[in-house]
Amino acid sequence: MSQKLTLGVIGAGRIGKLHVENIINNVSAATIKSVADVMLNEATESWAKGLGIEVVTKDYKEILADPAIDAVLVCSSTDTHAQITIEAAQAGKHIFCEKPVDLDVKKIVAALEEVKKANVKLQIGFNRRFDSNFRKLRETVDAGKVGDVHIVKVTSRDPAPPPAEYVKVSGGMFLDMTIHDFDMVRYLTNSEVVEVYASGAVLVDPAIGEAGDVDTAIINLKFENGALGVIDNSRKAAYGYDQRAEVFGSKGSISNDNVRPNMTMLSTEAGVEVEKPLYFFLERYMDSFKNEMVEFCNAVINDTDTPVVGMDGLKPVLIGLAAKKSVKEGRPVKISEIEAEFGL
Repeated sequence: MSQKLTLGVIGAGRIGKLHVENIINNVSAATIKSVADVMLNEATESWAKGLGIEVVTKDYKEILADPAIDAVLVCSSTDTHAQITIEAAQAGKHIFCEKPVDLDVKKIVAALEEVKKANVKLQIGFNRRFDSNFRKLRETVDAGKVGDVHIVKVTSRDPAPPPAEYVKVSGGMFLDMTIHDFDMVRYLTNSEVVEVYASGAVLVDPAIGEAGDVDTAIINLKFENGALGVIDNSRKAAYGYDQRAEVFGSKGSISNDNVRPNMTMLSTEAGVEVEKPLYFFLERYMDSFKNEMVEFCNAVINDTDTPVVGMDGLKPVLIGLAAKKSVKEGRPVKISEIEAEFGL
């Protein structure tokens, strides 16, 4: 690797631009040489040039062919993640890939096999692990302060539903939204999910139901270590972006609360007033996006393991498919059933 980590970014939409700016502002040992976007326009080109990015192109293959590029960020549309990851690995590039790697398990497995064969690093973009509140939960569990984990609860509710057109191509709520929560419960318990029993309903937007999905769900989980889990999801919380978790164990419990514009509380005779939660995920998780870029770059520079590895990109998809099957068939579904379907 060159003395300074040289990066290329594939996909310059909202998340790609965010990662670029976070690296430029927070990782002095890294530089971004190239940005590729199939929908490249004058505004994106001007944005990139304004940041001093040397190469701006529509063709991501130019980045993969550049021997000066040490690592790539795959921030393109979901349906391209697996193929670009495979090509990047074959080109000898280290890879940061936004979640999900793919909605097709076979394509994820093929990508992970290529990464392993090429002996390059891969980090999956589950940014919530890098949020200080969720990280504190995990650190407390690891320190044994709550004892053996008995129950993990995650509440994740968006402030507004996506358009039905998005739902039709996203894989549905369990694979575009709850996938973060499936990763989070694995992270907080340090254990794998073995069984899923999900109930879903259409209570927010009838168009989502017409598109074949649900917008409200309760997911019950069983873990290898014997712990139990509950995730509750809604596509619409009228009061903002609702993101909370609790880990309960044999010695106690630890929980986090929503992040608000300010964390003050006014208590008077008339009542108790606090601010509503932050409304949008970019506000809520801005620091986590910064932190995941810092840690990815550090892993490549220092030749250490990435904090969110390839299997972390596969396991939540398997859980999501089990949840979809559970809702459809009205029964608990073991992860081993899903694995067997794909010969895993």
